[in-house]
Amino acid sequence: MRDTPLLQAPDVAEQLVQWLMRLGLDSDRASMPGNLAHAAAQLSQCSLSQVYLSDEAGHGLFLAAEHRPQAGPWEIGAGAEVDQQGQQLLRFALEHKRPLSLCGLQDSMYDTAFIPSGLVPWQSLLCVPLIHHHLPVRGMLLCVTERALDLQPYATPLGQLGVFALRQRALLQEPGRPAAAHQALGSAVRPAGLGLIGNSAAMDDTCRLIGKVLDSTYTVLLRGETGTGKEVVARAIHAMGPRRSKAFVVQNCAAFPEGLLESELFGYRKGAFTGADRDRPGLFDAADGGTLLLDEIGDMPLSLQAKLLRVLQEGEIRPLGASTAHKVDVRIVAATHRDLRAMVAQGSFREDLYYRLAQFPIELPALRQREGDIRELARHFAGKACATQGRSPVSWSNQALDQLSCHSFPGNVRELKCLVERAVLMCDEGVILPQHLMLPLASPAQATDATLRQRLERVERGLLIDCLHKNRGNRTRTARELGVARRTLLYRLARLNIPFGDVKEGC
Repeated sequence: MRDTPLLQAPDVAEQLVQWLMRLGLDSDRASMPGNLAHAAAQLSQCSLSQVYLSDEAGHGLFLAAEHRPQAGPWEIGAGAEVDQQGQQLLRFALEHKRPLSLCGLQDSMYDTAFIPSGLVPWQSLLCVPLIHHHLPVRGMLLCVTERALDLQPYATPLGQLGVFALRQRALLQEPGRPAAAHQALGSAVRPAGLGLIGNSAAMDDTCRLIGKVLDSTYTVLLRGETGTGKEVVARAIHAMGPRRSKAFVVQNCAAFPEGLLESELFGYRKGAFTGADRDRPGLFDAADGGTLLLDEIGDMPLSLQAKLLRVLQEGEIRPLGASTAHKVDVRIVAATHRDLRAMVAQGSFREDLYYRLAQFPIELPALRQREGDIRELARHFAGKACATQGRSPVSWSNQALDQLSCHSFPGNVRELKCLVERAVLMCDEGVILPQHLMLPLASPAQATDATLRQRLERVERGLLIDCLHKNRGNRTRTARELGVARRTLLYRLARLNIPFGDVKEGC
């Protein structure tokens, strides 16, 4: 028996208006599908939402964004094309130009194997086609839940929101850039939900490297300071690659002592040691066909490094207590904040394993190296925190953003995220002020690291980049908003070495 969803018109209308305002103010074309998926999940109260867009030729669909509220902000994926069999259900709604609501998916005639599995079987589904004569690209909103609900009442508000979001996305199309999201990494791997946020040169370089390794079988070594988002990047590599329908498994190599870590990774057979009363598969078996992230690989004991090397070379594992090995098909992504080259020289890390892991190294930039990204990240995290807490969106005072731009952030993106979430909780008037951030005062040692001019230029640079992004590169509008002459703005951009040759010229 299907239930009617708890759809109360005032609540839905209020949420719809808030999302329309948020999408209307969003100046990042790449984040639009991710924000739309987030909005659909929140409005429909579903456990999974997806946004599909037609490819450049209009013949097939690709997954542009995905959102699972219960999994948190880092469990959003996007990417691969949908196979023709999976498109049967989506194409039915597109071709008939009307929403399709199903309850009791197990008994449905449609193939729903393309939908990622949940903790319990999906029961109800809603497909909302996004078609309008002003839209250059057609799309589809998909919402599923494990509850037996009639989702049809959500079709109209979701359709209106989806068309609005795609029209905004089309208006933000940059001249000279391909419209197909899967053609450029900036529009395929960098939806806001994936955490790959920012327009700095450092992030552009990182995303280009990620794009080159998505479809390969290379082992990836992610290096970077604590809090730079190594697990986020690993999830993006998995979610965008051909293994996205399989498991993504994470193991922190520093979290277990040597004996337990070995049994966790390789599993064991009954009787292998005291207390082994049954066979237990390891994480390599759990990740078979998918991706295994070995976090803090620099903390793996030398004896286990030899066994890991065999997995990389032979593609097989032998559980504890087993007499034979068996094959596994696992893509390894390793991550560390340590200098593995120095550890090799010291003899604490195997040289042969290092070269196998570093088939494709990616150095993740520290937040202090990502010029102009702090403000964009702060707004993103504030929006996420407001959505999680079910409160109205908050705005930022210029003083608070300037204070963030001056902070060194030794904890990188993780520190910024925690700081912003706390500020949202402290904010009562809808505007985040410096006192809500509660940033520590700079120590005397930190104060001498930069001169007054350098610190002022750092703030000015962040403000200029942020304002340029908000005005989509239009320097005339940027100068008008900042209250300076246009030639003064051009001089400051050149003085602070802010590239602007490729941005849209103001009229």
